Amino acid sequence: MPSWQSWLLQLYLRFRLKKHLQGSEAEIVAFERKHLDNKWLSERLTPKDVSIRPVNEGRVKGEWVWWEGQTDHHVIFYLHGGGYVACSPELYRPFTAALARQSKACVFALDYRLAPEHRFPAPIEDATQAYRWLLAQGIAPGKIVIGGDSAGGGLTIATLVALRDAGVPLPALAFCFSPWTDLAATGVSYLTNDRRDPMFYGDTARQIAPIYLGGVSPANPLASPLYGDLTGLPPLHVFVSNTEVLFDDAVSVVAKAEQCGVAARLHIADRQPHVWPVFVGLIPEAPHTIGEVVALIEQHVKLKNLGQ
Repeated sequence: MPSWQSWLLQLYLRFRLKKHLQGSEAEIVAFERKHLDNKWLSERLTPKDVSIRPVNEGRVKGEWVWWEGQTDHHVIFYLHGGGYVACSPELYRPFTAALARQSKACVFALDYRLAPEHRFPAPIEDATQAYRWLLAQGIAPGKIVIGGDSAGGGLTIATLVALRDAGVPLPALAFCFSPWTDLAATGVSYLTNDRRDPMFYGDTARQIAPIYLGGVSPANPLASPLYGDLTGLPPLHVFVSNTEVLFDDAVSVVAKAEQCGVAARLHIADRQPHVWPVFVGLIPEAPHTIGEVVALIEQHVKLKNLGQ
């Protein structure tokens, strides 16, 4: 059962953010950026003793997040959500700081280009280039974990597919929170959870997808990894709430991964808001789920490197 903090957060999201988007492309993007990019709250929830180092090396932009005294040497490569039109690593600092602290890892949060200024496939180009950049720093692929939420969750899987097709060694593990994997929005949950989801209506995804795609088919496997061949990807863990409009996106991509021989697992939460693990400092469910991810990292990354 959700905590009282989660219920309050969901009530806030329902009245503050859940809207039937209307207007031009520019007006929709402006609404999303205004209501998703809450940097005031992010600044107050970010621990003061976390270390942050900006990165700006050509097309690779983002920031390293870590804690002094960390002993582990693996890296978490994180791709934020925001419908490909909003959000940033700065906004995600409370979450990436908590992820770094619990995992004892360094987190690299990528500041990939956003639509409509930069449409598909700009985020995938940025993510694959950033991963190659990590390898060029001398970080072994077996010591890298990739993860993301919402659009960043779909981008996580699409990035793995692009790297695999290019013959680049893949990371040890992938995890996604509430991934957006079907930009055609064919899942039944877009209808069945239309009223239950506290953050989005089902038609929200249908309105934002064209802004990112710019005329590209939503069935393109690098835009919607649900339609791609996922063979050869690393173990994949997907977390989703049973009340989300993106519920079927998560269920279907795990089923597709399993069909392709990937060791995939679905983790279903009860009545939590979209991408609830990122709400660190607001709901107790967030650090609890981060702890589950950390346990998976220890299981996959450490055991893999012991066997090498």
